[in-house]
Amino acid sequence: MVCERCIMVVESELTKLGLTPLDVQLGEVKLHEENIDDLRPILQKKLENLGFSLIDDEKEKIIEQIKTMIIEVIHDGDSKLQMNLSHFLSTRLKKDYHSLSSLFSDKEGTTIEKYYIKQKVERVKELLTYGELNLNEIAYKLNYSSVAHLSNQFKKTTGISPSAYKKSADAMRIGLDKV
Repeated sequence: MVCERCIMVVESELTKLGLTPLDVQLGEVKLHEENIDDLRPILQKKLENLGFSLIDDEKEKIIEQIKTMIIEVIHDGDSKLQMNLSHFLSTRLKKDYHSLSSLFSDKEGTTIEKYYIKQKVERVKELLTYGELNLNEIAYKLNYSSVAHLSNQFKKTTGISPSAYKKSADAMRIGLDKV
């Protein structure tokens, strides 16, 4: 999965700068060092060259946490979301969902739910491209209520059916960071 490679790249860049990463997660880094103000511009430049960025604004951090949690939920095939997304996010972030939703919509120009659906559709595309699972298995894996629900959501989002997508020679996938 791309996320693991991203984590490895970030850890490597931090180490090259003489920093000691204690914990590197998708969207968050904890360092041993208390103050990195001197290295901050260098780190910012290196990360930007790799397609990453430093986020200092608290609101931006929350938005990135929401995105990260959604991506993790969708890509973690072993644990299905046992509650609705709004409850999951508000519980994990210890914030009212209405405020999370308003913040996300204001900054991203889309709702959390639409972002979640787009991410799920991209995961469906990925799984269809691999060809290891049939549509019924994909629907189950991604917590859809039925294949019909998955198909309807897929077609509404992409304009084509999952089977037409699978037959398509030019896979129309979008990188997770572009959704």
